[in-house]
Amino acid sequence: MLPIHAILDDLKAAVAAHPAVVLGAPPGAGKTTVVPLALLDAPWRGDGRILVLEPRRLAARAAAERMAATLGQATGEVVGYRTRLQSRIGPRTRIEVVTEGVFTRMILDDPGLDGVACVIFDEFHERSLDADLGLALARDSQGVLREDLKILVMSATLDIAGISRLLAGADGMPAPVIEAEGRAYPVETLYLGRNPVERVEDATARACLTALGDQSGSVLAFLPGQGEIHRTAQRIAERLRDPSVDIVPLFGAMEKDAQDRAIQTSPPGRRKVVLATSVAETSLTIEGVRVVVDSGVSRVPRFEPSSGLTRLVTVRVSRSSAEQRRGRAGRTQPGVCYRLWDEEATRGLVPHQRPEILEADLTGLALDLARWGARSTDGLALLDAPPKGAMAEARAVLTRLGALDGAGGLTAHGQRLTRMPLTPRLAHLVAMAADAEEAMLGARIAAVLSEPGLGGNDTDLRERLRGFDRDRSARAHDARKLADQWARAAPGGGETRGDGIDVGTLLAEAFPERVARARGRPGEVLLASGRGAFLDATDVLAAEPWLAVADLGGGDARDRIRLAAPLDPATLEGRMMVEDRLAREPSGRRVVRRIRRLGAIVVDERVIGPADRAAITAALRAEVDQQGLAGLRWGERATALRDRLAFLRGLDEDWPDVSDDGLTAARETWLWPLLDTAQALDTLPDDALAQALLSLVPWDRHRDLDALAPARLVTPLGSAAIDYAAHGGPRVDIRVQELFGVRDHPVVGGGRVPLTLALLSPARRPLQLTQDLPGFWSGSWKDVRAEMRGRYPRHPWPENPAEAPPTNRVKPRGT
Repeated sequence: MLPIHAILDDLKAAVAAHPAVVLGAPPGAGKTTVVPLALLDAPWRGDGRILVLEPRRLAARAAAERMAATLGQATGEVVGYRTRLQSRIGPRTRIEVVTEGVFTRMILDDPGLDGVACVIFDEFHERSLDADLGLALARDSQGVLREDLKILVMSATLDIAGISRLLAGADGMPAPVIEAEGRAYPVETLYLGRNPVERVEDATARACLTALGDQSGSVLAFLPGQGEIHRTAQRIAERLRDPSVDIVPLFGAMEKDAQDRAIQTSPPGRRKVVLATSVAETSLTIEGVRVVVDSGVSRVPRFEPSSGLTRLVTVRVSRSSAEQRRGRAGRTQPGVCYRLWDEEATRGLVPHQRPEILEADLTGLALDLARWGARSTDGLALLDAPPKGAMAEARAVLTRLGALDGAGGLTAHGQRLTRMPLTPRLAHLVAMAADAEEAMLGARIAAVLSEPGLGGNDTDLRERLRGFDRDRSARAHDARKLADQWARAAPGGGETRGDGIDVGTLLAEAFPERVARARGRPGEVLLASGRGAFLDATDVLAAEPWLAVADLGGGDARDRIRLAAPLDPATLEGRMMVEDRLAREPSGRRVVRRIRRLGAIVVDERVIGPADRAAITAALRAEVDQQGLAGLRWGERATALRDRLAFLRGLDEDWPDVSDDGLTAARETWLWPLLDTAQALDTLPDDALAQALLSLVPWDRHRDLDALAPARLVTPLGSAAIDYAAHGGPRVDIRVQELFGVRDHPVVGGGRVPLTLALLSPARRPLQLTQDLPGFWSGSWKDVRAEMRGRYPRHPWPENPAEAPPTNRVKPRGT
């Protein structure tokens, strides 16, 4: 009997009485396969289906098969499953286990979820973007269209109270929480330490061999990715002397039979070493495992808006993931967990991995929200709001693709993209191919790009497509069926060209920032994003002058090209930007050069003639329009005035905005007049820039500028410059003797802001920072005086500096 059985009655009562319920249950409690079956006979279900959401295809299939086996049936009868590549659903199916992405498509296609009685979000603590969005949309549907819809969120390690508050009812009361105990056998934890120069596959292989020699039962080892799994398997096989041990990999991009071999119980007399990614952390029970080897790292996606790339980066696991992995050793019997780090390092692990919504490419989310009719995430039940900058960039990308209009609404092309269960960029690629009567080519490209390893590992996408066509595996067969569906969904929205289109051009349509041009040594390229990339000099693509890049591997300064196709730049004429720039020839003559470019790539440039006054002015304006104020050289006077105005703007928004954005927006008022006589941006005089800035201040407020933000602090002996850009507020660096006799602390901003006084020694070395000069005189001055008298005996150090005369001279000799 599983621990979940102890709370089933309470859970069923809560689900019957409330629209939303939260179930907290640790791994091993049995929630994934027991709860859906327990709700089958609930009166409120009627004939409606129960949807169970899983984060991964492997988990969805395994959960459905286990539930079906419990009923003595095959999948597709009462219990079925649906993933992107496979579907086992029949007319009698009442429990559908679906991946979170599939559910998002279902609710967008049918916001009322007709025929669905309950949606169960399993493993919600993983916080995938699809799970967050799916819950938000289900909650929105429940509030507007389906008051009878039941929502059950099941989580193992996340803040249960936070989910409960998120799902609060109309009365403001949090959703009820039911908690189950876990069934975990004791697990001994052994820390093996970490050698920073040892590869993770070497350390993992060594730990697995140790475990095989010291422990009984099968071993589950966690590694960050497929490459490390294959290399670890090779190292174990080279040293393993026990023929009764099987080495089996487990990751998402595997054939069903191979996944089943890893999950199922080993034959009598045999045991296994399962080398798995984080896919094995939750949902799955791998039979016979009582030893876990945890490498302590995982591979997670990180989106870079500047390059449009989602990179897989290797990071330390979170504490919750480490505990999930450790718990795998105690699922069915007492176990042992080998951790490849020091015990003290566990305290330094982050509690949880950051939710995907804070790290991911949000173009898909933005398109889904537009289809839902939401211009923002306001009012949606999200635990974390997406970053505003990332959402703005996502909408900008969708606008460039033609999926959103200027107001952020869904266009006809955007509607067309939503009919394909692909990322917006890949859906756009398929649509563009369909317009050229090459829909199937576009769909095959999308299949290869969205299914890792499909078609082989060649760098040339054309070879990958040929490998995909030759592949007779079940996975490739399912992918071809899916591609056929995408191709059929694509036509009907665009203007058919009928002139054909090639692989490289389609890639450039979807990823224009990854267009690349050869430079330097063979294999070196410059991307349109401005970043460098490379491939091996021996690669056949290294000889191509232009490439359209589909996939890149991360690097500090440049990326390795993993997948690309040759590109004819003539097909990109419509994307090229043309600009005229001033140039100075060796003779000193000013000319205008016309430049055609794709992002950071200069396609060609030529002199179009000498620069007359109008051409120079127009080129300078164009430079500002395209690059902002980067070409200006701010001198001391203009910089100081700009800092004073920025300070006043912080106190009162009636003052002009002199930030880069503010000045760029007002460029026609203050900068354009200067350009009528200028030869180059970087030659504008400092005084001219200062006067131009001052023109933004109404003439009747010039006196207020000097009164509220004086350029200098007047002292008894003269004045000292005020730095309005200093950290912590306006600041003056001044010798302490020059302030003798000053009793009131100086202020600016109409008395609202005390100056920071950086008091200096006679040698102009720092003594003290203060915003309370009288307090300094009566307080720490005594200690400063004692030290300074010994160091600078010829300078005056009065006991009461507030009454002493200011000075910047030494005492006369003999005094």
